[in-house]
Amino acid sequence: TFYYFIRLCLEKILLQCVLQSRTLSGADAINALRPFYFAVHPDFFGQHPKEREVNENSLKRLNGYLENLQKPGFRSFKPTQLTFYVREREPNSSDVQESFSASGFRAVSFTLRTRDLLSTVLDILNSCSLSTAHIQSVNVNSQPHKEAKSTVNRPIKWDKTYYSFTGFKDPEEELEQAQRVETTLISWLDYNEASAVKKLKKSLPLRKELERLKFELSHQLQLSDIRWQRSWGVAHRCSQLHSLGRLVQQRPEVLKNLKGRTVVFTDRSGVSAAGHVMLGTMDVHHHWTEIFERLPNYYKLQKRLLFLEDRISQLLGGIQVIYIEELQPLLTLEEYYETLDSFYNKLRDSRLPFHPRSLRGLQMILESDRYAPSLHESGHFMVPTICDPATLQWFIFAKAQEARENLKRKEEMMITEKELIDTSTEKFSLDRLYKEPSVSSAQMINCCKRLLEESLPYLQGMHLCISHFYSVLQDGDLCIPWNWK
Repeated sequence: TFYYFIRLCLEKILLQCVLQSRTLSGADAINALRPFYFAVHPDFFGQHPKEREVNENSLKRLNGYLENLQKPGFRSFKPTQLTFYVREREPNSSDVQESFSASGFRAVSFTLRTRDLLSTVLDILNSCSLSTAHIQSVNVNSQPHKEAKSTVNRPIKWDKTYYSFTGFKDPEEELEQAQRVETTLISWLDYNEASAVKKLKKSLPLRKELERLKFELSHQLQLSDIRWQRSWGVAHRCSQLHSLGRLVQQRPEVLKNLKGRTVVFTDRSGVSAAGHVMLGTMDVHHHWTEIFERLPNYYKLQKRLLFLEDRISQLLGGIQVIYIEELQPLLTLEEYYETLDSFYNKLRDSRLPFHPRSLRGLQMILESDRYAPSLHESGHFMVPTICDPATLQWFIFAKAQEARENLKRKEEMMITEKELIDTSTEKFSLDRLYKEPSVSSAQMINCCKRLLEESLPYLQGMHLCISHFYSVLQDGDLCIPWNWK
């Protein structure tokens, strides 16, 4: 429309002036991204666990990108592709060609390649079709040239009718609302307890049905375990187990290859890097059947993979190569084998002089989205597949002692964490207390210690999940951030 065209022209002129004269600080960037955070915050996706998880993971990667931009002298950037589900007030009124869902949000994917905060903020807002007009009002580090002061530094605000006409949210108004109301654990529980109790009671019959189905199938197929990659609801999980049960009745002969294995319901079928059998929830039965029939070949590839891990370990002084599902992407067996094979060939050609078994007891994981090696707080080395062998050797030697100390501390923290979970469960009469994989042991310990200092009758009989955000899941689980106030 004509008004939309005028708005784009005005924004283009404004942003050109801003880009030429201003830079953003970290705090400025956060303020400028307020409309974006309101649109994608996982708290607003409590009834949509898949979309919520996508936004959580994308926000973590985005925050890492923004942090790197603020590091002095940081020059090594890798394009970062992100996907967000963006809340829409009036989806039908948007001219942007994006995919919409019936739930009032749309999926937006974009790639960040910028090397400064201001350009990054503008890219994010423009990619999500959010207004950038408010950026001129943030506090900036560098002042415009004096001769441009009368034009560039003049505050520009859209009239309230602009937001009414376009359907865009007024970031100033929403920011004021957020600042007026600060969520605390007590206030949030007080407001959400009734809703959670209602959902939990409704889900109890299905929870019992889920446990029954899981036990029967595990016993019938002699499985090690049945898991789910995503936070699907109980009804969804029961449906998946019923589907597997029907296949057991139709094709029992092909399921004998599952003996002793772990089955994981996920987004695609195959065998994971950890050796678990993945059943894609969108696949039909014949896709599952094909996987079951090919399992003997997968197990042969898994033996070759274990041999590769052993060879890499020998070349690196006995350090153990591990795969951690909670910290790494869900790779197929084939994908992980190719990664190991490429890394092994690079190590073999470099002939690094590691003394045999000198690094025994240490651990490492391979990552494809990093450029430099690092040491995780849990004690394992995070090694990029493209890492220069000589650089890797120096880094491991320099950090070996710290890695051993971290590993020892991790074991101690896991014991403490379990004790605190048991104590908290008993004190508050919880039916279940658990955490999301992204919550570390240190964060869980901190959270439980603070919880134990409180009196929380709201929690009796509830399922409590320690997360990074507040939400009530569709089956009544209460999710609270580990650093609650």
